Amino acid sequence: MQLIGNWNYPTPIRFGAGRISEIVDACQTVGINRPLLVTDIGLRDLPITVATLDLLEQGGLGRSIFSNVDMNPTGKNVDEGLAVYRDGGHDGVIAFGGGSALDLGKALAFMSRQTRPVWDFEDVGDWWTRADPDGIDPIVAVPTTAGTGSEVGRASVLTNSDTREKKIIFHPKILPSVVICDPELTVGMPGFITAGTGMDAFAHCLEAYCSPHYHPMSQGIALEGMRLVNEYLPRAFENGTDLEARAHMMSAAAMGATAFQKGLGAIHALSHPVGAVFNTHHGTTNAVVMQNVLTFNRSAVESRLDQAAAYLGIAGGYEGFHARVGELNKVFQIPANLTQLGVVSPDLDALTASALADPSTGGNPVVMTAENTRALLEACL
Repeated sequence: MQLIGNWNYPTPIRFGAGRISEIVDACQTVGINRPLLVTDIGLRDLPITVATLDLLEQGGLGRSIFSNVDMNPTGKNVDEGLAVYRDGGHDGVIAFGGGSALDLGKALAFMSRQTRPVWDFEDVGDWWTRADPDGIDPIVAVPTTAGTGSEVGRASVLTNSDTREKKIIFHPKILPSVVICDPELTVGMPGFITAGTGMDAFAHCLEAYCSPHYHPMSQGIALEGMRLVNEYLPRAFENGTDLEARAHMMSAAAMGATAFQKGLGAIHALSHPVGAVFNTHHGTTNAVVMQNVLTFNRSAVESRLDQAAAYLGIAGGYEGFHARVGELNKVFQIPANLTQLGVVSPDLDALTASALADPSTGGNPVVMTAENTRALLEACL
């Protein structure tokens, strides 16, 4: 089967090996004539980035780049990027890379002509309506990892360095105008990034699937996304040049971010504050806490995960599903707990408060309280 296609769900996606060659056309389709390519410092000088800049320059779109992106992008990154964007007279962003670069690139295009601070657009109530929709420039998203699915998301996750909190900045027009999903761009990912980002995709699908909210479309997408990760992430981890596995993982990443319109839960409610305070890798943090959250939610999700296990070909229902998560973590050499991940001497009261304030908390199938959330964090250490 040829893994290639043009999809319009939830935004136009050009999927298939080699489709980065269409980057100039993608920009021109949405009216970008002077793009700023936003990526991270690790990708800046790699062949895939240089080749993409060559394509832009050959197509008459220049070769401007901004790469000062932290692993957990910050408001300071936004300010620095906006200065480059505005001084360069850019009219759109190419968000190129993993979740951090995608989130920051989207934030720059969103904030390009806003007059209020970025924190005024946090995903709280109708705060998104504060933004001037005419002050948002177009975005072309090009993922080079398979995990966050930020390429098909309507939000950016940014860390407020002053408060050491992760904030979700939301607006419908943060959704990229065009996405190029080229699995060849992920072939060079090292194993630990393949594993961490892949388990992030699994967490998105799992939490969407378990969310108590009603959204049958997301439910179906989440279930198939989990199947793809379970089957193909071990192959991508073992052999980074397995293009079929890379392609299916890229699909699973987009599926997870599409599915979590239904909601997320305690996995993300814990990993967001942990990442903000200890600067841990987001997807890896999700993987570390996943089994404990499954135990925490068992009373509400056991029958549902019995069904998921059957679909994924996992014997033993909920117990088998829980065990499979542990098997995957061992195969991918994921740290056994948050302490091994680098979370040492945490302020549990502060982390608990931040977890309860996180928007993901509302999608958890078991109501999270100060008492049970603190106990959950302790269990993860």
